[in-house]
Amino acid sequence: MKKLAIVLIVTLVSAFMSGCMFPDDQRAENKVPYEDQIRTVQSAVDQFKEANGGILPIKTKEADTPLYEKYPIDFKKIAPQYMAEPPGNAFESGGVFQYTLVDVEKNPTVKLIDLRMAEQIRDVQLRIRSQGYPPFKDKIANNVFSLDFKKIGFKEEPYVVSPYTQQNLPLVISGDGRIYVDYSSDLYAALKKSKAEAKQGEDIRTLLLEDSPFAPGFSLPYTVNDKNEPIFMVK
Repeated sequence: MKKLAIVLIVTLVSAFMSGCMFPDDQRAENKVPYEDQIRTVQSAVDQFKEANGGILPIKTKEADTPLYEKYPIDFKKIAPQYMAEPPGNAFESGGVFQYTLVDVEKNPTVKLIDLRMAEQIRDVQLRIRSQGYPPFKDKIANNVFSLDFKKIGFKEEPYVVSPYTQQNLPLVISGDGRIYVDYSSDLYAALKKSKAEAKQGEDIRTLLLEDSPFAPGFSLPYTVNDKNEPIFMVK
């Protein structure tokens, strides 16, 4: 069962990543999160929503899709009627960003997910698949573990680059075999910067949405402990 679960997870990530191998001649020009492009997409989303009785121009995803990958924008629904074409830095145009919506119930807001993270995650999952099972290492939190990356062929521990701080972020694995980005260091910095008091039991990832064009893609929920430090909020 565990092997089957891993195969299914790799299949899902591979489907998400289909077409995400970015040509070298496009990376330089399509990896910048231009604010004017985000504003253009936001305007198109708002117009579509108003014209369609509150319906949002999003792709249908599985119910258990993680929060920040759950509402990717479907550019086929807004281009060319509400905007000429998808931005050059969008995945659909060969760019490195997935345009997505957050706060869909109250205030649908356009954010970006850096799909280069998905490439690294896909590499890890393919190596796990070749081994047949994930080499769990240490328990970090309930149902969250580190991995023994050497057992799946890595000489050095892989990481992704934070879209918020440009620091290296580690990867963790859940009990069901899904790979996630650990945003603990980013959240720690955001808590120190924020004047609002975080409450235990509330998801604090929204702190990363403030003053940033990015959503914390491929993440688990976080809350705070009694020392106001970020911790995983996983059942």
